[in-house]
Amino acid sequence: MAAEAISQVTEAASSIDLIQVVALLAAGVVAVPIFKRAGLGSVLGYLAAGLAIGPFGIRLIADPEAILHVSELGIVLFLFIVGLEMEPSRLWALRKQIFGLGIVQVVLCGALLTGVGVLAGFSPAVAFVAGLGFVLTSTAIVMQLLTERGDLATPAGQKIVSILLLEDLAIVPLLAIVALISPRTLADAASATPVWLSIAIAIGCVAALNLIGRWVLNPFFRILANAQAREVMTAAALLVVLGAALLFQVGGLSMAMGSFLAGVLLSTSTFRHQLEADIEPFRGILLGLFFLAVGMSLDLNIVAANWQIIAISVVAYMLVKGGAIFALARFLKSSVPEALERALLMAQGGEFAFVLFTTAAASGVITADQQAIFSATVIISMVLTPLSIQALRLIPAPSQSMEGVEAPDGLSGDILIIGFGRFGQIASQALLAKGHKISTIDTDTDMIRAAGQFGFKVYYGDGTRLDILRAAGIDKVDVVVIAVDKKDEAVKIAELLHAEYPLIKVMARAFDRGHAIALQKAGVDFQIRELFESALALSSETLRLLGSTEEEIADLIDGVRQRDRQRFAAQLVGGLQAGRDLLLSNAEEQARESGAVSAPSEPVMLDEAPENASG
Repeated sequence: MAAEAISQVTEAASSIDLIQVVALLAAGVVAVPIFKRAGLGSVLGYLAAGLAIGPFGIRLIADPEAILHVSELGIVLFLFIVGLEMEPSRLWALRKQIFGLGIVQVVLCGALLTGVGVLAGFSPAVAFVAGLGFVLTSTAIVMQLLTERGDLATPAGQKIVSILLLEDLAIVPLLAIVALISPRTLADAASATPVWLSIAIAIGCVAALNLIGRWVLNPFFRILANAQAREVMTAAALLVVLGAALLFQVGGLSMAMGSFLAGVLLSTSTFRHQLEADIEPFRGILLGLFFLAVGMSLDLNIVAANWQIIAISVVAYMLVKGGAIFALARFLKSSVPEALERALLMAQGGEFAFVLFTTAAASGVITADQQAIFSATVIISMVLTPLSIQALRLIPAPSQSMEGVEAPDGLSGDILIIGFGRFGQIASQALLAKGHKISTIDTDTDMIRAAGQFGFKVYYGDGTRLDILRAAGIDKVDVVVIAVDKKDEAVKIAELLHAEYPLIKVMARAFDRGHAIALQKAGVDFQIRELFESALALSSETLRLLGSTEEEIADLIDGVRQRDRQRFAAQLVGGLQAGRDLLLSNAEEQARESGAVSAPSEPVMLDEAPENASG
């Protein structure tokens, strides 16, 4: 009986490929934590896991191509989330980097890599396909590495994102060029879609998505939100992403670019954070699945049979491409560490190379064997990228000059200020005027030297380290002021102080409401959002300019403070939705008191934004 039951379960599992699903999940769950613990990153873990369970490992999965096609949706969802972080104004500000730096890098690297292919003995057409395919950097790997390192929003990271966007756009003209150089018959040429029509269709798809994003999506999501069905909102989020990808695919464009543009159009929507939260789980799973599929696609038989040409190609292409990127970055005044990091991050080929190679093979530009060799070259370069980044970390970073800077040693005072930027400097003035003795530490050596020129003695020290705090006289102070300009660092300091020195009063600078809640939970005695008081001061002056009396102004500002305290307390206990509900009830009460017909149905309070919005 038991044997029969097991047999039925096995048959059911086989009918829906449950064994393969379990194998994929198990490979990722086991390999990724091990590789991350070893400091090698999650990408390399997925690639190694895919190789282990694929056709050239223990053969749990025999058809990696099918999984690769499905998992490409991970890139689509990933770029949608990136697009949500790119407001149109921000994207417009990057236009010079996208269409300037991006085009220059693609053209320069494409020309050099094509030359390498010609020197290797390939015909110009084959060398062009191989070289330009390698120019298309892996968006998935680079974006994942930037995200893990927290560099996505840095100036250096934004330059890399701009180049990646241009390379994603470049796949369209490259596919058109492959079609033009393919040895098609006249009959094929006659039946092909005219170039002008392809361009018109592509432009029409972009325009259609733009119109839908501007005039349809927000009302659409508002209707769904009123239905109070969470699963419908999740389905709608996936519908928007995949629909935009499908629209661009039909127009002959990149699916990833379609999802990215959809994200950009929704980046200013009031539903942005809800969309990001709904998409994130699918993005993570599918992106991991993509890396697993890439690892499974590495044909070890082809590598073994052509190891010499593949090894030479990998080394030559990565050196030439990386060298060109480094030289271009230095020419454009990037620092040596930034240029070297960009070169190592972008020296590999990418997932769009597989699309280009497949199209070229189908068009007769390259042979099937050449496609396999080129694909293996790209995959190996993708595998090497996380390793090269780890090697870069072994090179000691240039240290800050400590000239004229002292470390804290046995300081004493009744107040310790951690962070002496624009906030800490202002906060210290009244305390010094009152005659309090202040100890101040910071990690910005340039700022420390600048403060010394104005008579301020600031010591070098990291407030997240207990030994530094002790050297700065933490045992003798009554109050600590946390004025650092990094959210995570501020919370970490607050948690450390609460654990080690619970009797010391802690005052903290908060960036927004989410950060303020995190600090409050970490045990600070007082926190203030850096823009809150200045915004109220401006509001007071505006009311005064418009003729309000001082008593009216005081009452109005006091009302704002009171409602803000109520919302903050509600959010501290019940989360963001509790604060929103209270905000709506406050708005209705205000409307009744002022004689308005009804309260605004969707009050806009930037201070009610989630953690990653400004407050």
